[in-house]
Amino acid sequence: MTDSKDEMRAVQVPSGQRKGVPIARHALHDEVVRRIRDLIVQGELAPGDRLPERELCERFGISRTPFREALRVLATEGLIDLQHHRGAVVSKVTTHDVDDMFQVMGVLEALAGELACSRASDAEIGEIEMSHERMLRHYREHDLSGYFQHNQRIHESIMQAAGNPVLTNLYRTLSVRIRRARYMANLSQARWDQAVAEHEEILEALKGRDGRRLGQLLRDHLLHKADVIKAVLLGA
Repeated sequence: MTDSKDEMRAVQVPSGQRKGVPIARHALHDEVVRRIRDLIVQGELAPGDRLPERELCERFGISRTPFREALRVLATEGLIDLQHHRGAVVSKVTTHDVDDMFQVMGVLEALAGELACSRASDAEIGEIEMSHERMLRHYREHDLSGYFQHNQRIHESIMQAAGNPVLTNLYRTLSVRIRRARYMANLSQARWDQAVAEHEEILEALKGRDGRRLGQLLRDHLLHKADVIKAVLLGA
């Protein structure tokens, strides 16, 4: 059976719902991208690993067509390299990559912090404060996965509260690569304590609507993360 027939079966919907076909197809495409991305970001597929096409297609129950479409998206995100002889290979991360990524992300988050202080509603700030409290609970329970989940939500919520769609789109493009670099570094207790203290300051600056201070705090927070990741890459 051809790949195109396999793909059509994967997105088939009941008769009489023809308008649902393109939506289902996009949903399939997005889901394949998300699953492969997660394998890379969370380290199951390590830098330099070749993506095993047949194995992953069987694992996800898909044909080669949506798989290869997903690879093109992941290549534009900088997560994989499409090599002529080896196929798709997980891209490597260097200390220079970390410097470049975190410098740009620092500027984006600093601007988001400044804008959020002037544009965020009281309700939005309240939601961020609740995410902060949930993050602290996971920190006290030594639940790193839960901590990272709410940590990321705080940064995304500040970006959303900035109310600038162009800024948000740029942030989303880069945030995947930032998340991947973060997963590569083991967070020591000392650095974890420092990160939580920095988040306390970030929240206070946001609640006080001190845009200049919040922008600087967010930039410094990211640069500290970059230092930890570079130390890991250098084997320090």
